[in-house]
Amino acid sequence: MYTIMAIVLFLILLTFVYACFQGAPWLPTRKADIVRFLRLADIRSGQKMYDLGCGDGRLICAVADAGANSHGLELSLLPFSLACIRVFFSKSKSRVKVSYQNIWNTNISDADIIYVWLTPKVMPRLKIKFENELKKGAKIITYVWPIIDWQPLYTDISEGSPKLYLYQR
Repeated sequence: MYTIMAIVLFLILLTFVYACFQGAPWLPTRKADIVRFLRLADIRSGQKMYDLGCGDGRLICAVADAGANSHGLELSLLPFSLACIRVFFSKSKSRVKVSYQNIWNTNISDADIIYVWLTPKVMPRLKIKFENELKKGAKIITYVWPIIDWQPLYTDISEGSPKLYLYQR
């Protein structure tokens, strides 16, 4: 029994390490910053939002509650499991989807809004993905790290909180 528990724990920790190397360590977005995101995103009913590295799913559920369809992608088993539980109990679960998958293997061409809180090392590659896949007019909101060589439409600065950068394709 202890061996099985140790193996499961090892696999969960291994997914944490893998996610970190992919540029997505799990650091939850604070509730106050989710409110800032919602204001900045100006969500409309029927829009499609992707959270690239959705963690425990708090943002994708908030977006669904605001009326959009949201899809969270997560690589680490523990946050993914927490996101699934959060979605199950969400009042807007019909508009929320969470997938255990790598962002690089996901087509995001139908996105109206993208949310990103990944490390700066993946931003250049992500910028190329956005340029190749996103439709004109899609909004990209990054938390903490800007997209190099892109000029944000707006930078949300709130004392004591990281910056939010709004871009539009």
